Amino acid sequence: MIDPTQNPVVLSAQGLIKRFGGITATNNVTLNLHHGARHALIGPNGAGKTTLINLLTGVLAPTEGRITLEGQDISNLPPHLRVRRGMVRTFQINQLFDSMTPRETLALVVSQQRGLGGKWWQALGADAAVNRRCDELLEQFHLTSVMHQTTNVMAYGKRRLLEIAIALACEPRVLLLDEPVAGVPAGEREELLQTVAALPADVSILLIEHDMDLVFSFANRMTVLVNGTVLTEGTPDEIASDPQVKEVYLGHGEGAQHHG
Repeated sequence: MIDPTQNPVVLSAQGLIKRFGGITATNNVTLNLHHGARHALIGPNGAGKTTLINLLTGVLAPTEGRITLEGQDISNLPPHLRVRRGMVRTFQINQLFDSMTPRETLALVVSQQRGLGGKWWQALGADAAVNRRCDELLEQFHLTSVMHQTTNVMAYGKRRLLEIAIALACEPRVLLLDEPVAGVPAGEREELLQTVAALPADVSILLIEHDMDLVFSFANRMTVLVNGTVLTEGTPDEIASDPQVKEVYLGHGEGAQHHG
């Protein structure tokens, strides 16, 4: 198992605090994502995972603390500028363009990424580099067979694959994978899991996920969040055998033994 902590830190949250009125949703969280890491953020419902991701992506502003991306302070940058700097989150389904096909959607994203802006409809047929990149993404994410279907009629698993393809089309250096298998039927999961496992090694990934099988097969580093606070961090083996984690999260040892 690769130890990502030997690599430089690409995304760092230091002492993050987020208060909503009298409630502290994020309580002094420090998290370092190393280059090339497969880092999972886990914790029971209500642990504050979504709040933390919203802080990292700029949807929420921290009450205290700072966030740096490749050494630059991005604590106050709006979300779209964080994307431009290379930090991308997988978007939820309702943000996909329902009436567009995967081919059109990826052409739009790739064109914008390459500075072609609003001329994506011209690029759809005209720009060879955009077409090549779209073809690569469609193949990599098993979308070639549905590339001319509109998103709203695609199988749920394919839509999740398209979400990740869109994120990768933004050429991220840091990818926040937000519950990629949530709601995906069992029959469609394998393709998704294989695709996630095959994401480029130089992209540093923070995975937020409830599915422990995926977490333990994917992650080389794990952070456990409980009540907005970091309970512990370590390798999957360390987390699986940690008595505190078993107590609050893994069902008093059953989950840990299952993955041991």
